[in-house]
Amino acid sequence: MNKKAAIVTGASSGFGLLTALGLAQAGFQVLATVRNEEKEKNLLLEAQKRGVLGSIAIQHCDVTCSQSIFQLKNKMKEMSNIEVLVNNAGFALGGFSEELSIDDYRRQFETNVFGVISITQLALPYMKAQKKGRIINMGSISGKVGFPGLSAYTASKHALEGYSESLRLELLPFGIDVSILEPGSYKTNIWSAIDQTRNSENSSYHIYNEAILHFINKRKSSHGDPQEIADLIVMIATSAKRPKFRYPIGKGIKQTIGLKSILPWSFLEKIILKKLRMTDHDK
Repeated sequence: MNKKAAIVTGASSGFGLLTALGLAQAGFQVLATVRNEEKEKNLLLEAQKRGVLGSIAIQHCDVTCSQSIFQLKNKMKEMSNIEVLVNNAGFALGGFSEELSIDDYRRQFETNVFGVISITQLALPYMKAQKKGRIINMGSISGKVGFPGLSAYTASKHALEGYSESLRLELLPFGIDVSILEPGSYKTNIWSAIDQTRNSENSSYHIYNEAILHFINKRKSSHGDPQEIADLIVMIATSAKRPKFRYPIGKGIKQTIGLKSILPWSFLEKIILKKLRMTDHDK
């Protein structure tokens, strides 16, 4: 009997790498996509250490490139029993809206939104034919709550929330479940793009930007272990019960989402701005 198969995008590091390994250990034949060929060595090395090297195949794929997506489509034709799709590929673009270009916003959406849609459309015919499947989208707390200096990333994750809601309702009659994770801050390289955000000292946002970077960096020691996210994804993929739609996870995340649903926005914005002003940087 052919092993059940799973596809994991953005598997060269962080959540994606750990998820690919975890699904392989759970008995899946995993097709792991990576954009950077050099980084695939990390995945292969870890797979060898865990004894699952034979259960992981690597496909080079840029989810924003039509030719790359077409190559992935051909690779998927060689597979059977595609039961799980984990849309993990994504990145965070830091910067203030006024100082970002429209092309910056397009680049953010091409990966975090349109890339997810493109790969999902490839997997759906297989899942519908089997009348079963699980699609797990990597959202973010930024898809629920905005934050200054992250408008492009936040907008893309809000869009992913809406897409995932509609997709779940569309696919439930076909026996396909859609879930979205809403993690808070974890120790992954997604923060590197934000750390590298630098604007000119002549910018009207310069002091604001420095305060935000200080706020983020000061809290890095409390960021969660990414293994927690990978374990949750494996649980969703393997659970006999129908998975929930939303999975908020991380320190204080459920409380944050809950507060936004009951507190007036005017109160929330005062809290956020006060936190930024109270950093040591501004004292």
